[in-house]
Amino acid sequence: MAKVKSILSEALQIQLASELIQLDARLQVLESETQLSRERLLKLYKELKHKSPPKGMLPFSTDWFMTWQPNIHSSLFVNIYDTIIKSSDIEDIEAIIKAYRLYLEQIRHLGLPEVLSLTRAWRLVKFFDAGMMTTTACTSCRGRFVVHTFELVNDYVCGLCNMPSRAGKTRQAASERFVNEEAHLED
Repeated sequence: MAKVKSILSEALQIQLASELIQLDARLQVLESETQLSRERLLKLYKELKHKSPPKGMLPFSTDWFMTWQPNIHSSLFVNIYDTIIKSSDIEDIEAIIKAYRLYLEQIRHLGLPEVLSLTRAWRLVKFFDAGMMTTTACTSCRGRFVVHTFELVNDYVCGLCNMPSRAGKTRQAASERFVNEEAHLED
């Protein structure tokens, strides 16, 4: 990346990096989206989070986005992102941040778990930009859902209209049902 030329542009880069760090972006995202050096990003991360950034590779597979729950969350994010991109004239990374914040707001309002991280959302946009993924309409509800670009989708039915038999039967869901039943018995 090119070196930052002025104090004002450096301040804007630090502000962007700070926003991304607060949303738990991985270091690779910060390096890709800002012009700050790795050393500066590490110092900023440690200052804001009081710990070193997580290590490891970014997710590189499109398959994660195809499983039923990640697909629903990814589709919600992508639809928000597309609306922002089409209706405003802002940089991609700003649209990703805004779309991710709106995604989080909706998920929290519905009381659902946060399935999609900012890093995965950023990666998803990169997959779309590379032509590896796209959206298609569900034949039942007409919502738009994330699919592989060259997947046959003539009669596509989304994971909401055709939920897998094991959907919602995780240990966490079972635990929550148990807690709710216990509370109901105590009343």
